[in-house]
Amino acid sequence: MTQQELEKYLWGAATALRGTIDAGDYKQYIFPLLFFKRICDVYDEEFQKALEESDGDMEYAAFAENHHFVVPEEAHWNKVRETTTNVGMALQNAMREIEKANPDTLYGIFGDASWTNKDRLSDETLINLIEHYSQHKLSLSNVADDKLGNAYEYLIKEFADDSGHTAAEFYTNRTVVKLMTLIMNPQPGESVYDPTCGSGGLLLNCALHLKEEGKEYRTLKLYGQEINLITSAIARMNMFMHGIEEFSIVRGDTLAQPAFLENDELKKFNVILANPPYSIKAWDQKSFANDSFGRNLWGTPPQGCADYAFQQHIQKSLDDNNGRSISLWPHGILFRDSEAEMRRKMIEDDLVECVIGLGPNLFYNSPMEACLLITNNNKPDDRKGKILFINAIKEVKQEKTMAFLEEKHITKIFNAYKAFEDEKSFAIVKSKVDVLENKGNMSISLYVRPDELANGKQSSFGEVFKDWENSSNALKQSMSDLFQILEN
Repeated sequence: MTQQELEKYLWGAATALRGTIDAGDYKQYIFPLLFFKRICDVYDEEFQKALEESDGDMEYAAFAENHHFVVPEEAHWNKVRETTTNVGMALQNAMREIEKANPDTLYGIFGDASWTNKDRLSDETLINLIEHYSQHKLSLSNVADDKLGNAYEYLIKEFADDSGHTAAEFYTNRTVVKLMTLIMNPQPGESVYDPTCGSGGLLLNCALHLKEEGKEYRTLKLYGQEINLITSAIARMNMFMHGIEEFSIVRGDTLAQPAFLENDELKKFNVILANPPYSIKAWDQKSFANDSFGRNLWGTPPQGCADYAFQQHIQKSLDDNNGRSISLWPHGILFRDSEAEMRRKMIEDDLVECVIGLGPNLFYNSPMEACLLITNNNKPDDRKGKILFINAIKEVKQEKTMAFLEEKHITKIFNAYKAFEDEKSFAIVKSKVDVLENKGNMSISLYVRPDELANGKQSSFGEVFKDWENSSNALKQSMSDLFQILEN
């Protein structure tokens, strides 16, 4: 199969679910089923290879050492396929048996979907799903890790497009992910952490970036925490589907119970990439004010907005010598008065290296403009005491209700970050003193405004109207956020 044919085949399973369950719930069933099929087909392939190596020794071929994962005979795909009644129960039992047989790697990976609810998933529906995925072998020889991994990422995006309102919980725009990875430039052997990892795209892309460069990506140490059970399971499956087996992704609330500790303190990481949930209101502000891990470095955020709780968690988790971070936020984190003192302390500590303004619609189901906040515990000498502001709001391709960065946009932004110098109407370097004189306001338009006529061309009416529409939508969202904060 070509890549496109594989993607079409895998996505075809979703058609069996249309009308029976909400589109936002497809991922709870499709991803575990696909992973179940993959590991069974790979197990069969490994079994056959071991059989040939041992002159037909069945006992030897079943040894765990010959397999990525152990698949008990009674829990195999083929066994479930023979079932015609209570298919959901058979699937659920098989998945649990596989988890038990691989406690160190697969515990909880199939999530908690209700396979036995026949009102949602009839035997007929499940049989159709199983038969659909039984059409092709998903062994390594038939479908390589890279190919299946890319198809898995395609499915994640399709589910994000279909689910709309729930997409932001588990999906970060992959063109933005690419830019974030380029800027962080993780190196072999480094530790990489995402405190709100969703489906694992940021972590995964760091490994794939090294792989594309011909570097040893397997020595990268990947860590992630995700509060949602099914999303954390999808992230783990995502890694395995791409052939990456050395990682630690844990389910849990990063603010309430950070998962990665060393000697009762937060574990330190070389690189942190994050797209935290923004403007969280339901969080334990009181506990954070007396945080046992010392994460309230600059103060306690307001109850109505936990953004700086996440940002301080990121900072506290960075390696003291060479830790660097990049986080994706709406622009409000750069200028809100309620966080001015925390922002001032962050700037005074000379942690902010660069602020990049991105265009609207890069967040799923939100017209807000995005920004990248980049911090560095070990700035190069020529960057100390300085902050680079890049206004890339125009560097975006709009497509219906969603936007993305084209290759030319990514290249332009990345080159400006590397150059760290003034560029007319696009980038400017300011001293931290200058920014502090502006009361720590890091609003990008305060320092650099795009020149509408820089290229000598006037904007068309359609372009001007689109800009107005985007600005209007962003203003509506900002006003809505403000009213919610005031209500609290």
